[in-house]
Amino acid sequence: MEGMENREDLKSMLPFLPLLLGSSSLFWPSKVVKSLETLSKGPLYSEVDSGELLFNAISHIRDSLALPSLQPVAPFAHGGYALFFDELISRAEASKWFEEVVPALANLLLRLPSLLESHYQDADYLFNGVRTGLRLLGSQEAGIVFLGQELVAALLTCAFFCLFPVSDRGSKRLPTINFDHLFEDIYESYSKKQENKIKCIMHYFERICSSMPEGFVSFERKVLPLEQLPLCVSYPEADFWSKSVVSLCLFEVHSSGFIEDQSNGALEVDFANKYLGGGALRSGCLQEEIRFMINPELIAGMLFLPCMEDNEAIEIVGAERFSNYTGYASSFCFSGDHVDKRNVDGFRRCKTRIVAIDALCRAGMRQYKCTYLLREANKAFCGFLDQSNCDHHKSLFQDGGSQGSQCMETDKDTNVVVKDFPVRSPPVF
Repeated sequence: MEGMENREDLKSMLPFLPLLLGSSSLFWPSKVVKSLETLSKGPLYSEVDSGELLFNAISHIRDSLALPSLQPVAPFAHGGYALFFDELISRAEASKWFEEVVPALANLLLRLPSLLESHYQDADYLFNGVRTGLRLLGSQEAGIVFLGQELVAALLTCAFFCLFPVSDRGSKRLPTINFDHLFEDIYESYSKKQENKIKCIMHYFERICSSMPEGFVSFERKVLPLEQLPLCVSYPEADFWSKSVVSLCLFEVHSSGFIEDQSNGALEVDFANKYLGGGALRSGCLQEEIRFMINPELIAGMLFLPCMEDNEAIEIVGAERFSNYTGYASSFCFSGDHVDKRNVDGFRRCKTRIVAIDALCRAGMRQYKCTYLLREANKAFCGFLDQSNCDHHKSLFQDGGSQGSQCMETDKDTNVVVKDFPVRSPPVF
């Protein structure tokens, strides 16, 4: 087995992780271990029984990391933690959080080094010859990362404790990952939606601390190569689409309901920002941000997936849903626990397949120009395409578009389902 220090996948992630790498293993600094062990013993020992004291403990852990790339948290994040845990939730809820959840999260962070090491040891054997280890999946780098749900939970706990280094993230075009802005926004400009976004995340932590899920989530960067490559479908030109003789396929239109409730095994569309997650960890609360709140495991992809280019999409399989909700945007409201009853596949992933495809930003009338219509068509094609079934797709192109096509859904109000596209499963808009 290759040593930790020699793994290229781990090397690509080290600047973005709070852990240290020794000669053969990952570890926390000793002061961090001591702080986490104190937290893990509960408030009678740690004396952390309020949002204000929790933020102080987080600050102490951050200081103990002594990482030069660990920049200061958002200026008013401390006020957000105090406001949420000391004023916006009931004393009973706060007592449960500090007596049960915070100690469990501290224990989970203590296990993070061993969870990551086990992940890298297993990653080499999940698929024959296919890399699945956690790594920076950069622009134009098609690939897949498989993460256990327990590891995802540990990574999200790091984000809640604001432990991820951030100074290099901008240069790599990575989205926000720590939760400091999520809490700062509720303090600087209180809104009901922001309070309820945080309630969804806190509910997720409560659930995983009482019963840790044991499945997997996969994150795939999908790329339509701009040049012709063997065994790949490349980026189609306008001429291909204009000469296509594919007829419209059978489809269903649902005038009510939500994508996440009526997918029927379809590919579910995340109308994404080019930065995965959009404003999920800030003040955003539209379709993408809501999905990231009710399926918080999606947030893990924000750690290592830089923004999408015009020929790229991101597909996430296995993200479990934990929360119910009502409303949209300013009326968004957490409405209790959701038990995800979807079956799992052969890789122990929940059968939830979400594809993030970003539309042109503020396109206006230019969206009707050929260049931009091509961009949107190919963006969707990239998201729905299964490159692993390449021979079938190549014949589609060689025949000038004379073979099938398949399934979609539109927005919160209208779901469109079309069948017979060469994709892994029908997409849902």
